[in-house]
Amino acid sequence: MPPIRNKNKKDLAEQEGRILLAISDLQNGRILRVAQAARIYSISRATLRDRLNGTQQRSQCEEESLVRWILDLDKRGLPPRHSLVREMADYLLLQRGNQYVGESWVYNLVKRRPEIESNFSRKYSYERAKCEDPKIIQGYFNRVREVILEYGILQEDIYNFDETGFAMELCATQRS
Repeated sequence: MPPIRNKNKKDLAEQEGRILLAISDLQNGRILRVAQAARIYSISRATLRDRLNGTQQRSQCEEESLVRWILDLDKRGLPPRHSLVREMADYLLLQRGNQYVGESWVYNLVKRRPEIESNFSRKYSYERAKCEDPKIIQGYFNRVREVILEYGILQEDIYNFDETGFAMELCATQRS
């Protein structure tokens, strides 16, 4: 388990800036060796080497795993509330030390990550839910099939109408 470091956000941002500058100088050829860049920018040689080899910053990895977790829950039909996402982010940060995300952190996460979005849940009536019950739907189609067989209705005599229905023998607009 990695050691718990008690650095504040400013120090971490400053260190990340130094790492990015060192990577830039190494890629542009201004500095030729990793050890030299690490010494100039006062950063760990191992960290710089790992980042050059494609290892992401830990906070980015944690955010990626959090977004995957949110999308996975959504696929299962269990979209998490903001409070649950905040608790999970706090748990991930707690593994590194005593840190917590702010009140608007989840809102900002949703703004910066286009693959997740926040929606309000709406009431779902019992009558509407019954329309999606496979047993009830199958019963309806069984009754339709029985009526078709009982009265000998041909396929070409079956039409599809929406819920509004239709008016018989009405050719023009009428005033009532």
